[in-house]
Amino acid sequence: MNMLKQILKDRLAGVSLFIVAITIAAGAFAPWLAPHDPNHIHMELRYAGPSWDFPLGNDHLGRDVLSRLIFGIRPSVLYVFAALLASVCMGAIVGFIAGYFRGRTDAVLMRVVDAMLSFPGYVLTLALIGMLGVGLENILIAFVLSKWAWFARIIRTSVMQIAETDYIKYSKTIGVGHLSIMARHIVPVSLPDIAVIASSAFGSMVLQISGFSFLGLGIQAPHAEWGMMLNEARTVMFSKPELMLAPGLTIILVVSAINFLSDALQGALDPKLMSSKAKFQARTAVSAARLQGKEVA
Repeated sequence: MNMLKQILKDRLAGVSLFIVAITIAAGAFAPWLAPHDPNHIHMELRYAGPSWDFPLGNDHLGRDVLSRLIFGIRPSVLYVFAALLASVCMGAIVGFIAGYFRGRTDAVLMRVVDAMLSFPGYVLTLALIGMLGVGLENILIAFVLSKWAWFARIIRTSVMQIAETDYIKYSKTIGVGHLSIMARHIVPVSLPDIAVIASSAFGSMVLQISGFSFLGLGIQAPHAEWGMMLNEARTVMFSKPELMLAPGLTIILVVSAINFLSDALQGALDPKLMSSKAKFQARTAVSAARLQGKEVA
């Protein structure tokens, strides 16, 4: 609750949290919120403009753009979030084991991680999609397989710092089990770091799945997805630009909200960062006042 209050103190973070919450809720309840079937074809309404029944108009097959936009939340945001959780869990398991036990265990696991990280993220994801085939399920599997190593590397560093503290050493000395130490002492302390890195990766993954779907490698027709909606509308981008604006602006809005919320979460979990930000804002205010010729105490 304290962290939520800290985030809500920032107006931009509060608006971002509202946008993300509304987006997730809309995706979860899409069958009840969408005014029409997103895959129902009305050829007589092909490229029709906005109306009371279809507020955002109709696409090249007469399908309701608003309904497809709402249903597109599921693959673009909700399913990506599930893949993110799976990546974080895999990375956390490897990171905790390597950072806590160190020695030969750490050396072996980190060589595997180094081998995974030696490939650029986009290239590895494309290679996995090429081997697994196109489709939403395969692109989500590719996300998990290509991103767990990055989480493992960062989480390992955090766990190594915590494992060197005196209370962890004391717990080992008095015979507390390794699993008990990790569950009671290391996991709760490292959760803020995990939350920050996960939230920072969330926005980029939403962009990636939209990009891959735009290229035809993600979700396939007739299912709705924001990147695929952009691809379908690009042939009429000059005569019917509103068909590209709807999914394009939605992607920008949601990804920006996720990134702003990630920054606020990092600030709420890192008091040093918050104090530095406050000092910077204070110095900025003083400089602005001096430029305006005002006296500053």
